[in-house]
Amino acid sequence: MKAPEEKIVVDGPVGKIDVIMERPDAPRGIALIAHPHPMGGGANTNKVAYTLARTFVSLGYAAFRPNFRGVGGTEGEHNEGRGETDDLLAVLDEAKRRCGDLPVALAGFSFGAYCQTRAAKRLAEAGHPAQRLVLVGTAAGHVEGSRQYDTEAVPHDTIVIHGADDTLVPPANVYAWALPLDLPVIMVPGADHFFHRRLHLIRDIITRAWRH
Repeated sequence: MKAPEEKIVVDGPVGKIDVIMERPDAPRGIALIAHPHPMGGGANTNKVAYTLARTFVSLGYAAFRPNFRGVGGTEGEHNEGRGETDDLLAVLDEAKRRCGDLPVALAGFSFGAYCQTRAAKRLAEAGHPAQRLVLVGTAAGHVEGSRQYDTEAVPHDTIVIHGADDTLVPPANVYAWALPLDLPVIMVPGADHFFHRRLHLIRDIITRAWRH
């Protein structure tokens, strides 16, 4: 399934949110995609975020990729994941207005994955849990040059993908977060944090999981 990229603007809690929307005809669900840390150059055009969006479009989902605060045309300032979570939920409300009350997949990369664990918790508390989460290169524990991430617990069917050669978020950090949750972690051999030359494996892992 294919869908053209369309730029839309969503009203968020502190101003405009700049979003790339890919909406196929008659989508079967909504995929909300969160990009990596803005302070490290993260944006909704990031290759992993793009790969996540295209994968979900191929599965029949409408994909929404917002820019976080201070990136592109999105107003506001970086808020350590708190405001970013609010913004993700505002974009989800707009996605539902446009597409209907469809199943929701939350997908994120790095800082975006951390934010999606927070968004999932909020949706579950509101009685509208996400259908499933996909977390790639999840920011967890102490990340060098950044901060300490107290990543939220997530459901057992969450797809956690991590690069075996990730030096930015060491695999040990993700194991420490996943262990008490009994959460499997899919390690991609030879992949660094940004999955250079390994992006196709992210697509393959998600596609296989969704079709089972």
